[in-house]
This record gives sequence, C-alpha cells and structure tokens, in this order.
Amino acid sequence: MRDIDRKIIGEAQSWLGTPYRHQGARKQIGCDCLGLIRGVWAQVYETEPEVPKPYSQDWAEQALDEPMLIAARKYCGAELPIQDLHKGCLVLFRWQVGSAIKHAGILSESNKFIHAYERISVTQSSLVPSWRRRIAAIFEFPSI
Repeated sequence: MRDIDRKIIGEAQSWLGTPYRHQGARKQIGCDCLGLIRGVWAQVYETEPEVPKPYSQDWAEQALDEPMLIAARKYCGAELPIQDLHKGCLVLFRWQVGSAIKHAGILSESNKFIHAYERISVTQSSLVPSWRRRIAAIFEFPSI
C-alpha cells in the first residue's frame, strides 16, 4: 500500500462518528460525503480544495452535468479500472442509471469504505453488492 493511501485512510478514520450535515465539511461538527472527502484532502495535502456550488441531497437526481466526477478528475487524474480498486481509493457512486454521481467514500479495507451517511454519521460500511453495483468511478489520491 502506498504511503498516501495510509495517510488518507488514517485521516478518514479520524472522522468516524462526525454527524451528518448536508454541505458541511468540519470534523466532529458535521459533514456530508463530499465534505468528508474535502476535509480529508485539506488535512493530508494541507490545502483547501475548491468549495463546491450548492447541491441537493437527492441521490437519484437526474442531471446532465457531473460536478463530482469533474472535480475528481481535476484533483486525482484519470479514473482507474474497477479491477484496480484498492485500499485508499476514492470511490464515487451513482444511485441509478441516468442519475448524477452523488455519493463518495474512501475504501478503507478490501471490502469496506468510509463515508458520511445521511441520518447517521461518518461511518464504515461493507462494500456489499448493493453498494458495489453503484460504483460509477474510482480514483487514486495523488502522491504528495
């Protein structure tokens, strides 16, 4: 495992239990899935990523644009093939065909990921088939 992957996972684990807050990005105060990724990025890379435009909570929202995918490509580069999924990867999810990518997490173990889950908190979930089939793209965080 790359050193950056260990740092990303370690920082993401420190966010476990942070309450869910739509468009939040503050550890132990509140965040959503994108806020978790932004907060982990800020701590590991010591720079604040761009602040996103307001967005809805609707995971099944139909959309022509893909702001999460565009941002992931901007900061992390090209997508990896799904068979290259490994610990430390950024995982983007699409709720259903035709909907925008609206959820993100960090693979923390071979079959588990850390994400902010509405009405719960930042948590670690198993990457069960119902989550796995919703994977839209995966990325490696860049080396420092």
